[in-house]
Amino acid sequence: MKVLLGMTGSVASVLIPKLAKAFLDAGHDVQIVASEAALYFYRPEKIDKKLKRQQERDPNKLAPAKCWSEVRVWTDEDEWFRSRHVKIVRHFDRYAEQAHQKDDPVLHINLRKWADMFVVAPLSADTLAKMSVGKCDNLLTCVFRAWDFDKPVVLAPAMNSFMWSNPWTNMQMNILSNVKGPNVQGPSGGRNVHFIDPQSKVLACGDEGIGAMADISTIVDVVNGLDETQPKAD
Repeated sequence: MKVLLGMTGSVASVLIPKLAKAFLDAGHDVQIVASEAALYFYRPEKIDKKLKRQQERDPNKLAPAKCWSEVRVWTDEDEWFRSRHVKIVRHFDRYAEQAHQKDDPVLHINLRKWADMFVVAPLSADTLAKMSVGKCDNLLTCVFRAWDFDKPVVLAPAMNSFMWSNPWTNMQMNILSNVKGPNVQGPSGGRNVHFIDPQSKVLACGDEGIGAMADISTIVDVVNGLDETQPKAD
């Protein structure tokens, strides 16, 4: 299955390499979309370096390096700054250095078409709010706004416990939980946005309470379970 993994402005973004590795180990293809705020916590170039160090320590416990070579972190720069001669995507393994042309592909649409499932983990309070009103001001939220809800979305919130317990959070989650895919069958009634609630831990701010992102194993189990019942992208 092709998993598009979104990371947003939460300290839990430091877990992205481990989560991506877990998806690769489970046999999924992975591409990553990062919001600008997520890059405050984790830079894309660190993924390869961290993987290399882990491989040197215990190569038998890691996904093959060739799988990791196909994983890229896509950012807002890839979507909007092409006119400044930033690299543009033509295929996931080939890029062209040139200004934007009329027939150039649109990245958020290409990612939407490529993926079988959109997993946003961690999902910050800010991105949750944007998604609930259809705001699309960055690459990640543009993918979500263009998403085909016949394909599942998995959201794993991570935020301070006060933000998690705020009434706005529940209202916004209810809005998204009721988004339907027109051709989705089964007891869900067409609903195809799935939340994985955060867990109780000592948070990065020092407070103890509910707000830490769910365990990686839990997220992977949910994705694998949905994979068994979902059609694949063309």
